[in-house]
Amino acid sequence: MMEQYKSVPVRVPDKAPVDLPAIQRRFNQGFKREDIFLDLSPDACHINVREVDMHELRATVGELIEAHDTKAAKSVLRETLQAVESIRSYGLRGRKRLFVGYNRERKVRHRHDKEKRRGQHYYANDHAFSRHANEAPGEYVNRIVCGDSAEVLTHLPDNCVDLVFTSPPYNFGLEYGQSPDDYQWEKYYDKLFNVLDECIRVLKFGGRIAVNVQPLFSDYIPSHHVISSFLMRRKLIWKGEIMWEKNNYNCKYTAWGSWKSPSSPYLKYTWEFVEVFCKGNLKAAGDSTAADITADEFKQWVNARWSIAPERNMREHKHPAMFPVELATRVLKLFSFRGALVLDPFAGVGTTAVAAKNSGRRYLNIDISSEYCETAKKRLAETLL
Repeated sequence: MMEQYKSVPVRVPDKAPVDLPAIQRRFNQGFKREDIFLDLSPDACHINVREVDMHELRATVGELIEAHDTKAAKSVLRETLQAVESIRSYGLRGRKRLFVGYNRERKVRHRHDKEKRRGQHYYANDHAFSRHANEAPGEYVNRIVCGDSAEVLTHLPDNCVDLVFTSPPYNFGLEYGQSPDDYQWEKYYDKLFNVLDECIRVLKFGGRIAVNVQPLFSDYIPSHHVISSFLMRRKLIWKGEIMWEKNNYNCKYTAWGSWKSPSSPYLKYTWEFVEVFCKGNLKAAGDSTAADITADEFKQWVNARWSIAPERNMREHKHPAMFPVELATRVLKLFSFRGALVLDPFAGVGTTAVAAKNSGRRYLNIDISSEYCETAKKRLAETLL
């Protein structure tokens, strides 16, 4: 039966008198035995856990600590909680941590050897990227710059940015400040790819480009595929694709296409994509002590479907297509270290800069609209460190 549980030793004071049976009994009364139970004896003390709500566990242990009047008993209970919290291999289901069975899946035998034989990310193996990193000029660090990114970025040296996170103008016909948003598609992609080429150049070896993009279903342009294909042609390595689930936000529209007919139904969608690519190497260089993502955040965010409500203050900031700060914050914390320089070449009203400032990153945000740049500076001034 013990194979059903993750069993972790609990440290008990050697000499201080402590009523182990009483602690065990009162602890186990608070939980289902099939989920978690405490086994205290003079010979071996363990906490056996299969799954547990950590909020409930901390609250229960706190109440038991208050109820006991001896330091030894309080110490055992604290050690019990720390033993569970020290388990670093677990899955998540709702508010519960799963310690057993969450990773039962069919494993590929000799996976790394097979990857080498197949030619892992073969499309990017013949790149000519330099590993030499440069520092960005001080006048472009923690700055909102008004101008055309394709021109502004030419003033930066190669390999000086750690992460690019952006959401290009949709070309849907929205009113973006002083810029048109209904180019011919060839012209639109020419302008976009000119900027992305500069982003690739200034990105460090091992750095990441993450592009938030929504396909234009009305024109049948799969923008996420078009942009991904371009980045692959430029020898970047596809890291992954995140589905940003906006929870039926776009399903308020009533376009059905061929109503009740397979002739040409219009497919509705409630999500956007974040396409993530790496330059030269899947592994980013950085000091592990500068990683600020928590264990729970990491476990949740590597599940590549992120349920985040859309931005609600677009009217206040006079921008038609903002992504929320939460989306930018997740990308920054999952794909960069504290202190990283984050570039957004289509910055709009500065959401990426706000997320960077909040999370201890440096930023360079560029936008062609002077109105948006002023709004971004105002938002940053109101953002607390």
